[in-house]
This record gives sequence, C-alpha cells and structure tokens, in this order.
Amino acid sequence: MKVIGVGCGPGMLTQEAIGEIGKARRIYGSRRAVEMAKEFIPQGCEVRGIEDYAKVRELPDDAVILSTGDPMLAGLGYPGAKIMPGISSMQVAFARLCLPLARAAAVTAHGSGHERAVAEAIDELKRGKIVFIIADPGFDVQGLAECMGQRGLNCKIAICEDLGYGSERIEIGTTESPPEARSRLFSIVAWRRERSCSSRGS
Repeated sequence: MKVIGVGCGPGMLTQEAIGEIGKARRIYGSRRAVEMAKEFIPQGCEVRGIEDYAKVRELPDDAVILSTGDPMLAGLGYPGAKIMPGISSMQVAFARLCLPLARAAAVTAHGSGHERAVAEAIDELKRGKIVFIIADPGFDVQGLAECMGQRGLNCKIAICEDLGYGSERIEIGTTESPPEARSRLFSIVAWRRERSCSSRGS
C-alpha cells in the first residue's frame, strides 16, 4: 500500500508521486485530494472515496491512497505503508514568511485538543521555537494570543489561508493585535518578535 501526499494545494505533487499515481490501478482519497491529482490518474484506474479512515489498513495491498498535505504531518500516514510526501502547508508557510524550518515546532490543533495545543505552542515558544499550528475551523486565534500575552510572550502571529490556491492569503499580526481567519482552511505560525528572522516577519 502506498500513501501519497498531494501537497497543500494545486501543483505541489512531487515527480515521484506523479509517477506512482500514473501506475496506479486503485486510488482512494478525499474529494479534494483526488481533484488535485486527477490530471495524473490513468484511464481505467479505479477511484474511490474513503468513507471510514479507521479501516484504511483493510484496503487492498496495491491501493494508492491520496492524502492532502504531508501524510506524516497533518494528513494520513502510518508505519508500514510506503509514504511519499507532498509539499506541506508548513513548508509553504515558512517559505512565504522567510522563516527557517530548522527552528520549527509543529503542533496539531484538530478536533477537541485546542487547550492542549495552545499549551504546547506556548512551551515551544518559550524554548525559542517557531511554532506551526495545524488548526481546524474552530480554533480560537484570539484566545491563543491572549494566553501568549498572559505568559509574557511578545510574538508575531501569522494566519496562512488556502496556501497554494488562488485565494491564498497571509496576514501577520501580534500578540496584542492578532490576525483573524477568514477561511476554513488555515494554519498559524507564531514566533517571538525579538527572535524574528526576516524582514517580512520582523
């Protein structure tokens, strides 16, 4: 079984991934993942949606599973599968903001783990890391900023929306005046202002 990251937006598949998709006989994935890879799916290939992600391991051994983003960051991925990453939202966000990935700390804030994610983000910021938060539509950016301020963290906060799409939008704010998300598809980058590393993000 192969898990292929299609990237966070159109045009972010790797050549390795394109080659594997072109050889596939069975492809599974979300509607968005299939849409981003459709031009490379060969004729006659069986394409199906995934209805129950808990049963992914029960798919045929020759299945190719398409995953948005990077399968081992925020997408679908597990030990034992052959995994081919796409260009992830974290890579794109840090490139847009001219921030070094070597100092990145990724935090997941999907589902019901928002309080835990905020606590993890604050711990990483105290260590001097640049925090990338994989958010869901319900994540409270204002609440994150308030918690940073309560702990004396003077930070830049960037909202990165629809990365890779024509509607891409990046807004940079501060702990005192955080940016607002307008899209359901967004991530957050936060870093301490005294440690900023680019003219755009300082």
